[in-house]
Amino acid sequence: MIRFIIAMFNHHIMKHLVSILFCLTLVRMAVGQVPDTRALDEGTSADSVVKRNIIQKVIDYFNDSNKPHPDKAFDLSFIGGPYYSSDTKFGIGIVAAGQYRCHGADSVLPKSSVSLYLKATTSMFFQLGLEGTNIFKGDRRLHYDVNFSSVKSKFWGIGYDLNIDDANESNYKYLASSAVADFSWRLADGLYLGPRMDFEYVNGRKFGKPWLWEGEDKRTFNLGVGFTLVYDTRDDLNSAYRGVYLRLNQQFNPRFLLNRNAFSMTELSFSAYKQVWKGAVLAGDFHTRLTYGNTPWGLLSTFGGSDDMRGYYEGRFRDKCAITACVELRQHIWRRNGVVAWIGAGTVFDRFESMRWRKVLPNYGIGYRWEFKQRMNVRLDLGFGRHCKGFIFSINEAF
Repeated sequence: MIRFIIAMFNHHIMKHLVSILFCLTLVRMAVGQVPDTRALDEGTSADSVVKRNIIQKVIDYFNDSNKPHPDKAFDLSFIGGPYYSSDTKFGIGIVAAGQYRCHGADSVLPKSSVSLYLKATTSMFFQLGLEGTNIFKGDRRLHYDVNFSSVKSKFWGIGYDLNIDDANESNYKYLASSAVADFSWRLADGLYLGPRMDFEYVNGRKFGKPWLWEGEDKRTFNLGVGFTLVYDTRDDLNSAYRGVYLRLNQQFNPRFLLNRNAFSMTELSFSAYKQVWKGAVLAGDFHTRLTYGNTPWGLLSTFGGSDDMRGYYEGRFRDKCAITACVELRQHIWRRNGVVAWIGAGTVFDRFESMRWRKVLPNYGIGYRWEFKQRMNVRLDLGFGRHCKGFIFSINEAF
């Protein structure tokens, strides 16, 4: 299994995979260039058939991407192209996003959604992933996120005091695979409970400053089980205008599941959404992840990257526990275009007794939104932190 995962991230394979999927995206958008044979059969000359070039087809494709397609059991769309992130540099990103209803699911329930994404960059970052939420009859919900990564990254050590010191910056590489799934039943309106399973594999190598790992195992394998409790009154899973969302994950990684490091994890997320004036939504998010026991370095709590504390290098701040909070104003501007602005804060710590106000880090930024599909946005964010900034391209809102 491990050899298979490593093989998937061979540089040449990923290079060709990016090229193939990018070509498929263009082909998908250019299919309509074939003349309409029905018109020819009815006596219309070939010269009178309007032929649209590839640029016109691309424009038409994106113009129609957010229109409802009730005749389609599975509404699938593609988007792809170059992007830039301060963490991973220049690259190509491709996303296939789909919406559907399961057989027998109530039409008043939200649609199920799934996204297949691929990223490859000049900084030797490769990621292939699949995530989604499947809503079954009776409002039973399966949420899953599976991804494989090969990354050239940076490491500053473990704990705020090491993380804040720029002199500790060092390079390393790692291979990682992750699979998280939880299945929940509706107990009452908006209330869901069910089991959860989490698999994580991280293999670090080529460390620039190995002493920063403080004797930690460079390769970690962990299998965890637990439960998920969710209270959800949002009007949409991808881009809520109103409602609240609360998720509590409790996970255990005991030794009898073949874990070398035994530890537990409690994760709490709370988000609230309210329309404050025409076209404007005020969204707030609080998130904390607490681990207890012998937590391996690859599963410590972190922040940064594309979802929380945008603008900070993903994984720079790393410890057993993390807390972040954010308030974001989302304003629709015109047709499928919108903008956002946010402000937030966060910190990492090993236990509550060691928390200090001076270790709380600021976060703020602005962003652009384009509605790719109904209630599914492409987002471009520019985030700022303490002596840092970052640019993010992604699908769906950060929370």
